[in-house]
Amino acid sequence: MRTPYVRQLKLGPMDNFVYLVGPAHSDEVLVVDPAWDVDAIQEAVKAEGKRLVGAFVSHCHFDHINGLPDLLSRHDIPVYAQREEVQFSAELRELGGALRPVGPGDVVKVGQESFQALHTPGHTPGSHCLLAGDALVSGDTVFINGCGRCDMQGGNPEDMYRSLSQVLLKVPDTAKLWPGHDYGDVPVTSMGEVRQKNPYFAFNDVGSFVAFRMRPRK
Repeated sequence: MRTPYVRQLKLGPMDNFVYLVGPAHSDEVLVVDPAWDVDAIQEAVKAEGKRLVGAFVSHCHFDHINGLPDLLSRHDIPVYAQREEVQFSAELRELGGALRPVGPGDVVKVGQESFQALHTPGHTPGSHCLLAGDALVSGDTVFINGCGRCDMQGGNPEDMYRSLSQVLLKVPDTAKLWPGHDYGDVPVTSMGEVRQKNPYFAFNDVGSFVAFRMRPRK
């Protein structure tokens, strides 16, 4: 798998990671989960000599999309979101003509490269990860040491179990995980390390996973 260009930006009061992702030898990039500080995102694009050609929304929660209105006022670009998330989210539907709904496994073209939208419900019905070569940009589906909450509106722990144990099986151990928040002991690591150390990958049956994920929060 090819190694893409990935720039990780830590922005906002919730330790969000915003990403610029594109082919390694191109100036074209997507911004993943544009939130909190559009000026900082634009400055990074300019400093890296890149050109913004689209936005990819991992899911609809405010801390991942609050920069979209400002971004779209400055750039005429498509916004890729999973079709089920569009149905779930009035905020995404308000984007109108900029919105590009995609389905599970659909291709998102960036320059000459084809990235993939992996539908990974659990945190929300239409959560999806961007598989860009050997990089998995995961939003709130999976973190370095954890996974997304399933006790909020649209959350489903059974779906989360299937997303982690089945959908993400196609992502090799050598791929790098780029999570949606800086919640881990490192900001990025290999999927092999995640599968070994992340407790949510340790369950062989859905019942045990659900009991652990839905345990009372302290």
